[in-house]
Amino acid sequence: MLTRTDDPLDYLTGWALTAGGSGHEVQCVGILEALGISPEIKRVAPGRIFRSLAPWGPAAPDGSIAPPWPDVLVVSGRQSIPYARMIRRRSGGRTVVVALQSPGAPANWFDLVWVPEHDRLRGDNVIATLTSPHRLTRQRLAAEAAAHADGVAHLPRPLVTVLVGGASGAYTFHSKEARRLADDLATYARRHGCGMLVTPSRRTGHGKVAILKERLAGTPAVVWDLAGENPYFAYMGLADAFIVTCDSVNMLGEAAFTGKPIYAYRLPGGTSKFAQFQEDLVEYGAVRWFDGGFDRWTYAPLDATTRVADAVRQLLASRLRHPQIAE
Repeated sequence: MLTRTDDPLDYLTGWALTAGGSGHEVQCVGILEALGISPEIKRVAPGRIFRSLAPWGPAAPDGSIAPPWPDVLVVSGRQSIPYARMIRRRSGGRTVVVALQSPGAPANWFDLVWVPEHDRLRGDNVIATLTSPHRLTRQRLAAEAAAHADGVAHLPRPLVTVLVGGASGAYTFHSKEARRLADDLATYARRHGCGMLVTPSRRTGHGKVAILKERLAGTPAVVWDLAGENPYFAYMGLADAFIVTCDSVNMLGEAAFTGKPIYAYRLPGGTSKFAQFQEDLVEYGAVRWFDGGFDRWTYAPLDATTRVADAVRQLLASRLRHPQIAE
């Protein structure tokens, strides 16, 4: 734990605690990395009764959740909330506890809460932003792009990076949608003379990835096949523009970190919250709906990660200024 003589930028420890969902985890890790912390990943799996009681009930026993408590705890997802409450209490308030996404509980249970703008939760310790925290930095994108540049040197310019999601509770992405997307991408590449870097997600599924590869064969495109290292950061750093399936808040928000043009590709389905988020990005000027065209435009990059990390730094500094908290 921090003491009065420690430099918080040099000695911080941090946990990213979730129930294992990749979308939740990447946001937690992004905040800790922005603080210069090498995150310790904690994934909890409470039983049915404990799950049904979250976020109000007690934390399920878990041998991996034990002292020494971290300086910073970042949690996301309702199953993580009982652990956040427990650690805040057992650390005597020394651990700075940050909840990402609506916790389904009062904001004053935590030191800081981040929510997307469409969420109704507000308070003195609540930060609301249009896009989500993530792991992107300009240095990381530049380094990854440089490392992968030779592998895509044969593609024509400009380069359009295609971020492909998949089926979810809100959206449909079956073989039919994969074929339509692949055909639209092939037509787009021919029409505009561009190269394509296609990176699917784990939700896309191997069958749909095979469809993309097959139907984009002969097109100036590289399609990641889910094997080996994910080139996601590299393809984002190399992009001159983006086509992003509309099912992922994280992917659209991460593309908006670059300040590059983004075309959102419609999939069947959606919810009112998704629609509000997408239209907010359109109104901001980061996103236009995919219509087969290719325009160039710019906008101020969106960066929720830095805003949340700066607020955490202020909380840590406050801990050091008040000896009774650190003793």
